[in-house]
Amino acid sequence: MNVPIVRTISDLRRIVAEWHREGARVAVVPTMGALHEGHLSLVRAAVDRADRVIVTLFVNPKQFDSATDLTGYPRNEAEDVVKLAPLGVHVLYAPDAAEMYPQGFATTISVGGVSEGMCGAYRPGHFDGVATVVTKLFLQTGAHLAFFGEKDFQQLHVVRRLVRDLDLPVEIVACPTVREPDGLALSSRNVRLSAPERQVAPKLAGILFDTARRIEAGAAAEGALAEARRAILDAGYDEVEYLELRGADDLAPLAAADRPARLLVAAWIGETRLIDNVPVQYASGGIGPKI
Repeated sequence: MNVPIVRTISDLRRIVAEWHREGARVAVVPTMGALHEGHLSLVRAAVDRADRVIVTLFVNPKQFDSATDLTGYPRNEAEDVVKLAPLGVHVLYAPDAAEMYPQGFATTISVGGVSEGMCGAYRPGHFDGVATVVTKLFLQTGAHLAFFGEKDFQQLHVVRRLVRDLDLPVEIVACPTVREPDGLALSSRNVRLSAPERQVAPKLAGILFDTARRIEAGAAAEGALAEARRAILDAGYDEVEYLELRGADDLAPLAAADRPARLLVAAWIGETRLIDNVPVQYASGGIGPKI
């Protein structure tokens, strides 16, 4: 099945207007390309719940705090189209920067609260860029449903908050993190890992899951997080930007898992920054098989 590629807002709106006239339920899966199984799992979920599915492909310059990171971000539209072809996608929306941010563009959407700390602290302006482009994509696609992965957990909260605060008529659907068999969370940035780094990278998830179990079993969060930081560095990571216990529903910092929580981490291995998160249950019971 060929996937039609649309590159302008006007063409996209013409197509979507016809879908709306037909009474179709429209879903959007926002991506920056370099698609992997995590993205494709979002697409499958969208196809299951909607009549028409739009996948967007736009490497958003406004959410990069480093010109080097933007330049080095993997891009291969042709491969992405091949991956999408069997899934039943109705449109690939792939605008260029001039279409998304025309000459004189001067508006930024900033979401407070949930954007603060963690990635918000280490990547200034990142979530403003995310909020701005996501809002534009929702308005351009006219989608009823939008699908996001839980791997970018803070981003998920930012998107939910902007939809709530701006009364945008779109339902945000969160989908579980997809992992490699060895536990590494799928990310477009994983292709940057050298062979030795790729051997070390999965240890991050293992440490997170083990730490979550310790906290669930009653270990003090402060001590468990300090030990986890040391374990990540001892495993071969070069830097731990943050490792925090936050409320699962509001991202509030927690001293203990006295309600549903998440462990969230960002760490550097070589020139690659990886993020991950795992749930921490406040009641008895495990969080899944050990990695």
